[in-house]
Amino acid sequence: MENLRDLYQEVILDHNRNPRNFRKMEKPDGFAHGNNPLCGDQIDIYLKIRDGIVEDVSFDGMGCAICTASASMMTLALKRKTEQEATALFESFHHCLTEDEPHPEDVPLGKLEVLAGVKEYPVRVKCATLAWHTFLAALKHRQDSISTE
Repeated sequence: MENLRDLYQEVILDHNRNPRNFRKMEKPDGFAHGNNPLCGDQIDIYLKIRDGIVEDVSFDGMGCAICTASASMMTLALKRKTEQEATALFESFHHCLTEDEPHPEDVPLGKLEVLAGVKEYPVRVKCATLAWHTFLAALKHRQDSISTE
């Protein structure tokens, strides 16, 4: 268990210091803004969708280490996924952080599994899921701002 906590901290720190796909995207097909008033996280998600596949996904904004790391890891996990696969991954990830029972669909989380450690800190779950909710809003072309409150 101690090794898992160390890995969790290491991954969070790495993705916070060196976030992947941290950039504004020119002419995105989808965009959404999300905020977490409790923590102060502000995040923008940009998408390029081609033939029903997430061709590119990036993020911009400022947030705590958990929010930034989750957004960074999310962008890596969602590239080259179909819209249906991306939605299923969102549902599985969200379920992993918010429920005690295994997800009925059992979509493998891969490297995202390390973020399951956030569940031990319930107040931080919103930090880890903000980018994901914002991604889903961008995918569905929702125009309203996404909030964790």
